[in-house]
Amino acid sequence: MKESVKILLNIKIQILYYKNMTQFTFDQALTFDDVLLTPQYSEVLPYQTNVQTALSDTVKLNIPVMSAAMDTVTEHKMAIAMALLGGLGVIHKNLNPDEQAAEIKKVKRYENGFITDPLVISKNASIADAYEMRTKFGYKDIPVTEDGTLETPLVGFITASSYFISRHADLDVSERMIPLQKLFIANDGISLSQAQDLLEESSYSKLLLVGANGRLKAMVTRRDIEKKRDFPDSATCEDGKLMCAAAVGPAKNMEERVQKVIEAGADVIVVDTAHGHSKGVGDTVKYVRKNYPTVTIIGGNIATPEAVEFLAECGVDAVKVGIGPGSICTTRVVTGIGVPQLSAIKNCADKAKKIGIRVIADGGIKLSGDAAKAI
Repeated sequence: MKESVKILLNIKIQILYYKNMTQFTFDQALTFDDVLLTPQYSEVLPYQTNVQTALSDTVKLNIPVMSAAMDTVTEHKMAIAMALLGGLGVIHKNLNPDEQAAEIKKVKRYENGFITDPLVISKNASIADAYEMRTKFGYKDIPVTEDGTLETPLVGFITASSYFISRHADLDVSERMIPLQKLFIANDGISLSQAQDLLEESSYSKLLLVGANGRLKAMVTRRDIEKKRDFPDSATCEDGKLMCAAAVGPAKNMEERVQKVIEAGADVIVVDTAHGHSKGVGDTVKYVRKNYPTVTIIGGNIATPEAVEFLAECGVDAVKVGIGPGSICTTRVVTGIGVPQLSAIKNCADKAKKIGIRVIADGGIKLSGDAAKAI
C-alpha cells in the first residue's frame, strides 16, 4: 500500500513538473553521418587549396585545426606540434595556474626569431643549479650574467658539454663557462634577416645580441632558423614565437589563472566549460575582455544561436560549438542534453556570421570527411 502511494505521488509530482515546462518542439536535426556533400565542378587542384583561417583579427592559423583542452590531449608537446603545423594547441586547465603557465612558457621558448627573454644564470651559481635548469626547462645551453638576470652584463655561456654533473656539481658556473671573449656577439638593433645571415656564414650555433651596456638583449639560434625552414607554415606571433592557447573556467582562482597564463604568453584564452550558455561563463568572458582587451577570447561549449548571441555580447571573438558529440564524452548520456552536431554547427554559424564572430566545431569529427562537412 505504501509503495502504491509513493508511486502515485511520484507520478503527480512529475505531471506538475511537466505542466510548468515550456512547450516541447521537435525539429529535424542532423549529425555528420546523416549528410554527404554533393560533388560539383571545380578548377582547383589539391596543391592549390588554401585552408588558412582566423580566430580573430590578430590570430591567424594556417590550418583550421585546434587540439582539445583535455588533460590527456594537450600540454606543451602537443601545443608545439600543433603550432609547427599551423594550428593551435589549448593547454588544459587541470593544472594549477603556475603549472599551466610553465607549459605555455615551454611552447613560447621552443621556436623563436629573436629570443628576447632567454633563461639566464648567475656566474656565481653552481653547476648543480645549471643542471637543474637544464632538466627543468630542457635547455642545454644557458647565457651567464653577473647576477642571473638580464639587468646585468653578459659574462659567458654554459653548455651541456661544459661539465660532467657527477664531477663538477659543486663548482661555480664561472669556472666551467665559455667566457665572453669566445662567444659570437653582435650589436643589438640588427634585423632578424641580418642576424640569420651572420649565423649562416659562421660556424657558431648561437648569435648573442648585446646592448651598449653589455646586457644581453636577444639571442638567435641556428636550430630555430632550421626549424623555420622545416615548418614554413607554423603558426607564429609577430615576434616569431609559436602561438599557444590556454583554457580557463569560472572557478575561484580564475583571475589568478588568467593573469598568469597571459603573462606567460598565451595568445588565446579559451573559457572552457560543458555548458557555455551560462552566467559564470559570461562573467568570465566579460572579466577577460575588460582587463585584457587585446587578447583573443573563445567561449564554449554551446549548441544554439541564442548562446552565440549571448557570448558575442559578452565579448568573445569565437565560440566553440558541441555539447557532448564526442565518442568519449558523457554529457549527453548523463544529462540528456545536446543538439546533433552538424545542425548545431549550421545554426550557430548562421548566427555568428551575422554578428561577425568565428565558429569552432568541437567534437564528433571521427573521419576526415566529417571535417569537410563541418567546414
